[in-house]
Amino acid sequence: MDGKNRNDIYPGLEVEIILKKDQRSGKLTNGIVANLLTSASYHSRGIKVRLEDGQIGRVSNVIELP
Repeated sequence: MDGKNRNDIYPGLEVEIILKKDQRSGKLTNGIVANLLTSASYHSRGIKVRLEDGQIGRVSNVIELP
Protein backbone atom coordinates (compact mmCIF):
# COMPACT_ATOMS: atom_id res chain seq x y z
CA MET A 1 0.00 0.00 0.00
CA ASP A 2 1.19 3.48 -0.78
CA GLY A 3 -0.53 5.42 2.03
CA LYS A 4 -2.63 7.73 -0.17
CA ASN A 5 -6.04 6.42 0.98
CA ARG A 6 -7.13 7.37 4.49
CA ASN A 7 -9.10 4.11 4.89
CA ASP A 8 -5.83 2.12 4.69
CA ILE A 9 -4.17 4.00 7.57
CA TYR A 10 -5.07 3.61 11.25
CA PRO A 11 -3.45 4.07 14.68
CA GLY A 12 -1.07 1.24 15.58
CA LEU A 13 -0.06 0.57 11.96
CA GLU A 14 3.67 0.44 11.15
CA VAL A 15 4.51 2.82 8.30
CA GLU A 16 7.35 4.66 6.57
CA ILE A 17 6.88 8.42 6.36
CA ILE A 18 8.68 11.29 4.68
CA LEU A 19 9.37 14.13 7.10
CA LYS A 20 9.13 17.72 5.79
CA LYS A 21 12.90 18.20 6.18
CA ASP A 22 13.58 15.00 4.18
CA GLN A 23 11.34 15.75 1.18
CA ARG A 24 14.28 16.67 -1.07
CA SER A 25 16.39 13.63 -0.17
CA GLY A 26 13.46 11.20 0.03
CA LYS A 27 14.76 9.70 3.28
CA LEU A 28 12.12 7.53 4.96
CA THR A 29 11.43 7.27 8.69
CA ASN A 30 9.85 4.16 10.24
CA GLY A 31 7.32 4.37 13.02
CA ILE A 32 3.93 3.48 14.45
CA VAL A 33 0.93 5.72 13.64
CA ALA A 34 -0.44 7.55 16.69
CA ASN A 35 -3.10 9.56 14.84
CA LEU A 36 -4.12 10.79 11.39
CA LEU A 37 -3.85 14.49 10.59
CA THR A 38 -5.30 14.51 7.05
CA SER A 39 -9.11 14.64 7.08
CA ALA A 40 -9.58 14.02 3.34
CA SER A 41 -10.22 10.44 2.21
CA TYR A 42 -7.38 10.66 -0.38
CA HIS A 43 -4.21 12.72 -0.70
CA SER A 44 -1.93 12.51 -3.75
CA ARG A 45 1.30 12.89 -1.72
CA GLY A 46 0.23 10.61 1.14
CA ILE A 47 -1.87 10.89 4.28
CA LYS A 48 -0.25 13.06 6.95
CA VAL A 49 0.19 11.29 10.29
CA ARG A 50 1.78 11.77 13.71
CA LEU A 51 3.94 8.87 14.85
CA GLU A 52 4.01 7.63 18.46
CA ASP A 53 7.36 9.41 18.93
CA GLY A 54 5.80 12.74 17.87
CA GLN A 55 7.27 13.04 14.37
CA ILE A 56 4.89 14.26 11.65
CA GLY A 57 5.06 13.36 7.98
CA ARG A 58 3.27 11.89 4.99
CA VAL A 59 2.90 8.12 4.64
CA SER A 60 5.06 6.75 1.85
CA ASN A 61 4.72 3.02 2.50
CA VAL A 62 2.73 0.76 4.77
CA ILE A 63 4.85 -1.99 6.30
CA GLU A 64 3.08 -5.29 5.69
CA LEU A 65 2.20 -7.02 8.93
CA PRO A 66 2.37 -10.85 9.12
